[in-house]
Amino acid sequence: MRELVFKFEGFHINKRGLLFGILFILISLIATGCGSESSETHAYQLAPLEDMHPYVQNSPDTVQQAYQFAHAHPEMLKAVPCYCGCGGMGHTSNYSCYINETNGEKAFDGHALGCSICVDITQDVMWLMDTGRPINEIQEFIDKKYSAFGPSNIP
Repeated sequence: MRELVFKFEGFHINKRGLLFGILFILISLIATGCGSESSETHAYQLAPLEDMHPYVQNSPDTVQQAYQFAHAHPEMLKAVPCYCGCGGMGHTSNYSCYINETNGEKAFDGHALGCSICVDITQDVMWLMDTGRPINEIQEFIDKKYSAFGPSNIP
C-alpha cells in the first residue's frame, strides 16, 4: 500500500506530518484563546466600561480605552492639546474630544469615535504615563508628534 504524500512546489509532506501540523495549530489556537485575560498593569486606572455611552461600548478596544481614560483622568487630557482640527468645534483640549463640559455638566462627545488622531493622542498619553513620564514631557512629545496634523486646540 502506498503512503499518501502531498507535494507543494518542492516540499513533500506525508499524511502523518500533515496530521501533526494540524494538531499543533489547533493546540496553539486553543492555548492562545485560554490566555485572553490581560495581566497588564498600568500606572493609571480606567473608568468602568459599563459607565460609557453605548456607542463607546460597541467601539474597538483602543477607542473604548481612550474614552475610559478620559473619564478617569480629565485633568491629564485637559493639559494635552488635540491636533485634529477640532478647535473650530469648540474643543479646547484632547479631553474635549471625549467629554463636553457645559456649565459644570458633563456630556458624552462622540467626536473621538470617528477620529483616529484624538484616540492616538490619548493612547500615547496612556503609554507615556506607563513609562513614568511627567506631564511636561508628555505635552512635548504630543506637540512634536502631532503638530504636523493641524493647529493646537489649546487657546
